[in-house]
Amino acid sequence: MTDQELQRLVEQISLASFGKPFRHRAWFNARLRTTGGRYQLKDHSIEINPKMLTEHDEATLEGIIKHELCHYHLHLAGQSGQHRTRAFRDLLQQVGGLRFAPAPPRPQPRPRRWQLYVCQNCGQKYYRARRIDVTKMVCGRCHGHLVWQKTVVAVQRPR
Repeated sequence: MTDQELQRLVEQISLASFGKPFRHRAWFNARLRTTGGRYQLKDHSIEINPKMLTEHDEATLEGIIKHELCHYHLHLAGQSGQHRTRAFRDLLQQVGGLRFAPAPPRPQPRPRRWQLYVCQNCGQKYYRARRIDVTKMVCGRCHGHLVWQKTVVAVQRPR
């Protein structure tokens, strides 16, 4: 979806849900990270996080647009468009907008490389994230010599 298509969508939602036209600019802002959208008080523009369209469905995008349009129409009507006001909450519930943007999906943890060292005397295994100098380090259990065994790739430290 381009900025022009978003502009048309915001104008259509404004007329259909609020019965008032949207006469300012709506656009995607990729710098938004934790919020679904933002209404600018100075120039009355609406910025939408493009991840709300790519990572979520069209209904989520529509709910966020309605949320920002609540700020827009209340501000232009001379009322406070803050989240805590009763007018904002009532208008948001009336048009069916989203109160909160959905949380972004948690990134999958990357696998790491673990170095496996084994004691020559007792067989105790040691997993370390970094290589160690086996001439200086000894087994904590029996003070035997450590030998590097192999590199293990895992998300968490192996047991």
